[in-house]
Amino acid sequence: MKKLSFPLKFNFKISTLSNDFTAVDSTGTQVAYVRQKMFKLKEEVKVYKDESKSELITTIKANKWLDFSASYNFWDEAGNNYGKIGRKGWSSLWKANYEIYDNESKLNFTIREANAWVKVMDGLLGEIPILSFFTGYLFNPAYKIMDEKGQIVAMLKKEPSFWGRRFIVEKAGQIEDAEEERLVIGLMMLVLLERRRG
Repeated sequence: MKKLSFPLKFNFKISTLSNDFTAVDSTGTQVAYVRQKMFKLKEEVKVYKDESKSELITTIKANKWLDFSASYNFWDEAGNNYGKIGRKGWSSLWKANYEIYDNESKLNFTIREANAWVKVMDGLLGEIPILSFFTGYLFNPAYKIMDEKGQIVAMLKKEPSFWGRRFIVEKAGQIEDAEEERLVIGLMMLVLLERRRG
């Protein structure tokens, strides 16, 4: 991915059977098309430059089969691993916690849900018929992205919507160019894992 112009918007399609979305930058230019392979025991996600799928940017693969604690490795078009994202154990049951590492397993970013009560209320009301239709407008999770020093460098927020799912990534601090793509790819995977909420 070229140098990105923030904020980025992730817009899920609701007209297809697959779990896919587009990413556009602040100028409205499409910077990625993300497609999750359905009905696979081991998750696999392809990130393309655009919807034509002519240029593959990254493949994201789970390290385990259907596992709550799986991590997801990032592979470039040449087959080189350049990082991974993983859910941080049982603490994610109460409040979503993820970590993004580089290819040498050095921690780059920590992602924490801003408000745990959003997850709790969304889970409760999401089980009630009729009311579950409105959780997309009422409970919209936000995530703080921090660097290895604990400084907030970006925010990921779900925007209110009924059927479509829209997320926005806003930059809040300095991010090294070499780490920016790894962060964005990690957030794309996080969105796929967390999008059923709200």
